[in-house]
Amino acid sequence: MVTRKRICGALGLALLLASAFAGSAAGALEPKPVMLLHSFGREVRPWSDYAQSIRSELQRHSPWPLDIVDHSLISARSGDDDSERPFVEYLRALFAEHPLDLIVSVGVPAAGFVQRYRPQLFAGTPMVFTAVEQRRIQYANTANDAVVPIRIDFLALITNILRVLPGTQNVVVVVGAAPIEQFWREEIRKEVAPLADRVKFTFYNELSFEDILQRAAALPPHSAIFWEGMIVDAAGAVYDGEGAFKRLHAVAKAPIFGYYEPNIGEGFVGGPYTAVLDTSRQTASAAVRILSGEKADAIRIAPIEFAQPRFDWREMRRWGISESQLPPGSMIDFRDPTAWEQHLPLIASAAIVILLQAGLIGVLFHEHRRRRNAEVETRQRMAELAHINRCATAGEMSASIAHELKQPLTAIHSNAEALELMLNSAAPDLHEIRDIAADIRKDDKRASEVLRRLRGLVKRSAFEPKDIELNETVGEVFAFVAVLANARGVVLRCVAAPQPLRVRGDRIQLQQVVLNLIVNGIDVLADRPRAQRSITGRVRRKDSALAEVSILDSGPGIPANRLGQVFEPFFTTKHQGMGMGLSIARTIIQAHGGDIWAENRIDGGAVFRLTLPLSVSIQS
Repeated sequence: MVTRKRICGALGLALLLASAFAGSAAGALEPKPVMLLHSFGREVRPWSDYAQSIRSELQRHSPWPLDIVDHSLISARSGDDDSERPFVEYLRALFAEHPLDLIVSVGVPAAGFVQRYRPQLFAGTPMVFTAVEQRRIQYANTANDAVVPIRIDFLALITNILRVLPGTQNVVVVVGAAPIEQFWREEIRKEVAPLADRVKFTFYNELSFEDILQRAAALPPHSAIFWEGMIVDAAGAVYDGEGAFKRLHAVAKAPIFGYYEPNIGEGFVGGPYTAVLDTSRQTASAAVRILSGEKADAIRIAPIEFAQPRFDWREMRRWGISESQLPPGSMIDFRDPTAWEQHLPLIASAAIVILLQAGLIGVLFHEHRRRRNAEVETRQRMAELAHINRCATAGEMSASIAHELKQPLTAIHSNAEALELMLNSAAPDLHEIRDIAADIRKDDKRASEVLRRLRGLVKRSAFEPKDIELNETVGEVFAFVAVLANARGVVLRCVAAPQPLRVRGDRIQLQQVVLNLIVNGIDVLADRPRAQRSITGRVRRKDSALAEVSILDSGPGIPANRLGQVFEPFFTTKHQGMGMGLSIARTIIQAHGGDIWAENRIDGGAVFRLTLPLSVSIQS
């Protein structure tokens, strides 16, 4: 029973705490009412810019939801206190049942209104007094108020004009006739008095705004306009600051200066200015502190000084102001973008493309170099293999070569013996001796030619392209292999082209190709009847760019299913062949920029054809 009572008691306490917490949470979510009171209207600049920025900063930094309402005075423009009574009654009815937690007054007239009617309307409601110059503050009347003051240094503003436009002789001050504007007219007179001997000051407060526009449009050279504002002109016409300023800027024949931040970019040349955001942040900070329970009159904020000078590049260009004339540390807005800034995406894209192309070129260059090295190495291997092939061919022809050497050597020996006998006779026949000597020379030349051809065949050499005459090159091979053909009973014929054909190539390697084709043909004809053994070589000009060499045999031909294989490495129909001769031949011809292929002749036998590019001089 005791346990049940304890459980019930605990549950009751939990429900009570939950109910209290829910009520506290609901109270915490209830918006705090705050009024923004405007001095000259919600749309009158620059106060409207302050109000908009303050609202944004309050909502950003407040830990609670805020119910912000806007109201505006109309008496500040006319100075008629009687016009305030209806507004007072309206506010009394509006906030009688729903008192405010905080008032933020924008400008001096709004703060003065709150202070005058606080007992009837806002008893006990704290206020943040903002967007006001420090000279307008009366601290004796700011009980329960926090002040965010601004310091405006008119002497520094006029000095800035003289710095950026040192030739200025006349400064026109545009200021209205409203009570607050009259106050500022006198303040400007007092502060710029030290410059009276350097520049002439003209105040337009006694003119209608239409007259001001006419005079601004006819200002003489070396003039400058200082814009204080235009709420009410001397004729009693009421203006909003933005519209009046735009009309002045449209007709003015002199540069316009001022300190309202919103006008930088809309016509002010620039200089020191009051930064809206600096004031708004201080105002929001003070408001949050007051809403948190801190006493308003205990919050003291130092006057907010001018921000770092800012200038409009477009106005500088319009009035010929050099960047070197600006105060140190000045910021320049609306500067024309450089070619780099204006075309940054295009330049960046082009740079990326160039880098990619450079990278690709580098890769291709590297691959080209590797391929070239591989080609050089391949040619070296090909040359070595071709040399081995030539040596093997020379070995096969060794008997024929020996036979061809034996004939001139035997003749030389016989002629030498005959010459010796004749010289030992009593009356040697000199005419016959001369004939014998001529025969010896002829046979020696014949033997030397055989040795030269043999040496060329077996010589190890790199690829050495030169201009060579194709008829002579092919004819030498047929002459060299004639002895072997005779020994095998093969009839050789070489039909040269009627005109010289010059090609660019390596003489020894091209002769090796022709030699391989002839020797292969001789081997193929070994089983044919002796009367049917013949090999014919033809050299001709195929077209304007190519020369053709054909080696035709009277053999059995090549099986159709093997025509495409004859040039493959290690393919052979010989019992003891390596199958490299035709593969080497194709490699050599391709290295010369030519082509080689095999066909079967209609009347029997096979034909191997190769083409080579003619030299440029021949082509033309």
